Amino acid sequence: MTSLVGTGVLLRFNLRRDRLMIPVWVAVNTLMVLSMPNTLKGMYGTEAERADLLHQVATNSSFRALIGPVFDDSLGALTAWRVGVYAGALAAVTGLLVVVRHTRDEEETGRQELIASGVVGRRASLTAALLAAAVASGVLALLVTAGLAGQGVVGALAFGLGLAAVGMLFATMAAIVAQLTESARLARGLTAGVLGVAFVLRASGDSASTDGSSVLTWLSPLGWLSQLRPFARERWWVLALFAVAVAAQGALAYVLAGRRDVGMSFVATRPGPPVGRLGSAGALAWRLQRGTVLGWSIGFFLAGVVYGGLTDGVADLVGDNEKAREIFERMGGQSGITDAFLASMTGMLGLVAALYVVASVLRLHGEETSMQAEPVLANAVGRLRWASGHLVIAFGGSALIMLLAGLGFAVGYGKEAGPLLGACLVQVAAVWVVGGLAVLLYGLAPRVAPLAWGVAGVVLLIGWVGPALDVPRTVLDLSPFGHLPKLPGGDMEWGPVLVLLGLAAVLVTGGLAGLRRRDLTT
Repeated sequence: MTSLVGTGVLLRFNLRRDRLMIPVWVAVNTLMVLSMPNTLKGMYGTEAERADLLHQVATNSSFRALIGPVFDDSLGALTAWRVGVYAGALAAVTGLLVVVRHTRDEEETGRQELIASGVVGRRASLTAALLAAAVASGVLALLVTAGLAGQGVVGALAFGLGLAAVGMLFATMAAIVAQLTESARLARGLTAGVLGVAFVLRASGDSASTDGSSVLTWLSPLGWLSQLRPFARERWWVLALFAVAVAAQGALAYVLAGRRDVGMSFVATRPGPPVGRLGSAGALAWRLQRGTVLGWSIGFFLAGVVYGGLTDGVADLVGDNEKAREIFERMGGQSGITDAFLASMTGMLGLVAALYVVASVLRLHGEETSMQAEPVLANAVGRLRWASGHLVIAFGGSALIMLLAGLGFAVGYGKEAGPLLGACLVQVAAVWVVGGLAVLLYGLAPRVAPLAWGVAGVVLLIGWVGPALDVPRTVLDLSPFGHLPKLPGGDMEWGPVLVLLGLAAVLVTGGLAGLRRRDLTT
């Protein structure tokens, strides 16, 4: 057991470092789940309305692909159906971020070597990282179980444990990937890519069958979550699948961790070309982030195609349900259910794009803390030129992925592309405000730069849950997305858009001014 010496100390240190990140991600996920029962009760308050909903889902393969099959008409079962896939995905993201942060990130920055020089076992860091992820997953399970207990204690427990199981499955998967790569960015990207594949497999399987019996559904951990069937005659044995997968992946991660040197990986880093092609700081930034941009671009285009394909069936799904219509209109405006749906979906993609811009901006923070910025700045490259290269990728990339989302909407919906492109591109102004705040935090106070994730999480929570809970307008206005015109269908208002763009410019300018004057992190 000497290989685990120091695990407790490292766990307390990890939780202290994540005292903001874990609570924010868990809170966003929990509030998203707990907001659903009352919302669904208002939308489908009678047995006839719920029966009609089940019929619509059973006959609409597109909605099953997006959300999954529904197995019962109780409010608990409808809650698990409506948010299960997305809550599971958020739990998975939380788990993989925590593990990579405390394993490969630590090695990449050199801190792990310093820790290893003390009285610390060989596998203590990995164990502490997995335990930190387990704490996040466990707290999520407790909060969800307690919050949904009124819908049925057994179903609430099954749903909470299912979400925690998904989080730990991807946490242990990230632990394996962290042993295989030398880059934390690549480890996060590869694990997130597996999560994307899991979503696609589940969507394909659920669209092909009404009860989730497709082989493709069973190949996806997100499919396992729906097959646990909380509040609908629970299948407890599905948790055994999670337990076996988590145990097997954890064991493999421990074996790999014991057979490599600190800082090394099992997959060697590919050497660069013999003739250099990085003639500028911008070219280097593009080389470092091009894979991320490509992944997000593909994902947003496909999301646009899926949402566009759902548009024609929205009117049938909502039918005469006034509550559902009101929620879409609060999210997307008063221009009719089809335009309101399109506006709400473009707004949702804009909220997700805010996560991209924060991640891309904080790449500057990662380059600095890993000491990789110093060799670049030691040459004839100023700080502003170096930072500008990454910021062009961050802000330009966010505009690109929203443009591709608009093209995807046009392809899926099969209508004129102009209004849909405009609806997606108008979101860029609010996305840039979130990115500008990330630049300001990084430039003025790099130690608290990760708080930008908290800002993005709060914005996502307001935009996602706020309309469903009918929160006051003053709360919605705390988000920059609350000030955008509702397109398509609504009137284009240039005033708020220009104000948001100006605010983003001020934030970026302030952040760059702070970066220029402060010392680099050592």
